[in-house]
Amino acid sequence: DKTSANHSVTPIRSSSRLCIRVFVLRVPLLALGIIIRFPVRVRVGAGLGSRVRLGSGAASAASPAPPLPGRHIRGPRSRDMSWRSHGTSNDTMVDALERNGIVKTKQVADAMRAVDRGLFVREKGMEYADTPTPIGHNATISAPHMHAYCLEFLKDHLKPGARVLDVGSGTGYLTACFAHMVCNNTSEGVAVGIEHIPELTARAITDVQRSSPSCANWMNEGRLVLITGDGREGYASKGPYDAIHVGAAAPTTPEALIQQLAPGGRMMIPVGTFDQSLDCYDKGQDGKVTLRHAMGVRYVPLTSKQEQISGYR
Repeated sequence: DKTSANHSVTPIRSSSRLCIRVFVLRVPLLALGIIIRFPVRVRVGAGLGSRVRLGSGAASAASPAPPLPGRHIRGPRSRDMSWRSHGTSNDTMVDALERNGIVKTKQVADAMRAVDRGLFVREKGMEYADTPTPIGHNATISAPHMHAYCLEFLKDHLKPGARVLDVGSGTGYLTACFAHMVCNNTSEGVAVGIEHIPELTARAITDVQRSSPSCANWMNEGRLVLITGDGREGYASKGPYDAIHVGAAAPTTPEALIQQLAPGGRMMIPVGTFDQSLDCYDKGQDGKVTLRHAMGVRYVPLTSKQEQISGYR
């Protein structure tokens, strides 16, 4: 729930017969409301889509692998439409995400329509803008297109009755979307949001409760839970989880979260400092974990409460 910016990379033309192409890197400057475009050279085949397999705590590089299932969300058209899926209401925002090829499935569209983003955005006039906005305490609520991307990546692990953990839950908006996917039409599903700023947790509880009667009921039943804690350690008492989402960038993947991922489960987490990627960890039924890189992103750091409040110094 804490995306600060996202890099979109669009090919413009080949510059030679060598394995080099010219790309345009678009860097959003949110404070100015503009996008600066400048060329960078990227070697074909590097970066996205590479894969490693994790064994007993050690990672080893492997040959490049195909992109994640659902490759369409990395296609040029969808990436071009990032930052452009604005609306004047929750429904028109979701309509724009569908029209621009970011929301692909009814499952994700229904969840996003069920939770009015406007209840969770603090800045007046920005409720349905496709951009991250501040929520206080040096945190932000992610842009709608990033929420949509992550929901699409995780959708096959968010069936009714599944268990999902949202690390860095912030406003609670995405946790509520998860709850509508795993708690509907079942008595088994569980959605947990963990946030280390107590004031954000308290506000999230209030906003999620008023977002829908269903969310209020699931909270009363203990199946939709918003807690204060260090998300880097997960929340083992409600695990293991079929899906884990992390809303801030870790310098390396927290081992505790891998341990709390159920066999057959998937975790989406941004990893890196300045050079970040949204990474997908899939745990097989045999416990082996496969990593694939989904896309380049820019998130705020996954850090301690003290570092966040002090501005990551």
